[in-house]
Amino acid sequence: MARDSIYAQPQEQLGDFAFSEAVADVFPDMIQRSVPGYETVINLLGVIARRFAQPDSRIYDLGCSLGAATLAMASQVRVPGVRFVCVDNSAAMTSRCAQIMRRRLPDGHCEVACSDIQDVKLENASVVVLNFTLQFLKPADRLVMLQRIYDGLRPGGVLLLSEKLRFADPAEQELMTELHLEFKRANGYSELEISQKRSALENVLLPDTFGEHAERLQAAGFAQVVNWFQGFNFASLLALKA
Repeated sequence: MARDSIYAQPQEQLGDFAFSEAVADVFPDMIQRSVPGYETVINLLGVIARRFAQPDSRIYDLGCSLGAATLAMASQVRVPGVRFVCVDNSAAMTSRCAQIMRRRLPDGHCEVACSDIQDVKLENASVVVLNFTLQFLKPADRLVMLQRIYDGLRPGGVLLLSEKLRFADPAEQELMTELHLEFKRANGYSELEISQKRSALENVLLPDTFGEHAERLQAAGFAQVVNWFQGFNFASLLALKA
């Protein structure tokens, strides 16, 4: 696993963060060192998918990056006839993801598409994963995306939504931000790396509060919304379609 050093040197002009070839090269290291609880979330997505996957249905991994969530779910799902669909708008990510899936999953078991998740037709789904992806959509587009997912789910289907959170209470926001920074420092990121990446992300990653997520999911039609995991300012929600 290549080590993330993208922001280790001073950059005169910092552009917005993008899922480029350079990011794809170091993505497993980057996300494990940046997102508290990431490995736990990935592993438990497999357990949850095992519970909710329905026979002869589709499982969508939207914003799949290198397909870690899909592999975790594929290792646990036991019902027959399930097909996995991985979607990401980064060609660098999907080309690598497709190679990984060909090595790790049986032929015909998984489809990998390079596309905007907002353009994908979702149908016959029992499980949909949005793993740290909705936060990169424009806020005005998020409810529409969730409604499309809801419409594409079977009754009893589930959306698993992982996101960075912001907090309405300023003191809580300050505390969680500082704990997240300590997590990055503990994982070897320098103050320069932390500062430059934060600047690169500030215009493209726009987090919501848990309340905003819950209200939006309920407005999309989901009957139950549960915050099943949280690590500092990162959380994973389960939204159930009745």
